[in-house]
Amino acid sequence: MRNIGIIAALVMISLTACSKKPSEQPFVPDPVIPSTGTLPAGHPAINSQENPMAAIPGTFQSQKGTVVSVINIPEFTYLEVSQDSQTRWIVAASVVEVKKGDTIEFDSGTTIRNFTSKTLKRTFPSISFVNHVNIVKN
Repeated sequence: MRNIGIIAALVMISLTACSKKPSEQPFVPDPVIPSTGTLPAGHPAINSQENPMAAIPGTFQSQKGTVVSVINIPEFTYLEVSQDSQTRWIVAASVVEVKKGDTIEFDSGTTIRNFTSKTLKRTFPSISFVNHVNIVKN
C-alpha cells in the first residue's frame, strides 16, 4: 500500500513537470561586438592586392616547387618536390596528374616526421599532407 502511494506521488510530480509551457520569450543571442578593422602589428595582409588569391576560398597556395618524382596510388599522389635546392615529400589529398619537371603550387598542409606508408612499405623522414595541388601553367 505504501508503494502505491509513492508511485502515485511520483506520477503526479512527473505530470506537473510535463505541463510547464516553454518560455514565451524567443532566444536572443548576445550582440556581436564589431571589429576594430585593424590587424595586429606584423600580421600579413588579408584580401589585399599583395595576395589576390586569398579572397577566393580554397585557392590560396602558399608554396611552389618543381616535381622531382611522382608515386600514384589509388587514393593519393606522393610527390617529391624541389624547393630552393632542397627536396621534400608531399602527399596530395587526391590523385593529381603531374609529371617530373612540372611546377606546382600547394598549401602548407600538415607535416609528419617518420611517417610509414603501409601501402608503399616505406618510411619518410618527413612528409607533408596537403589539401590542394595546382600545376602552374607556363
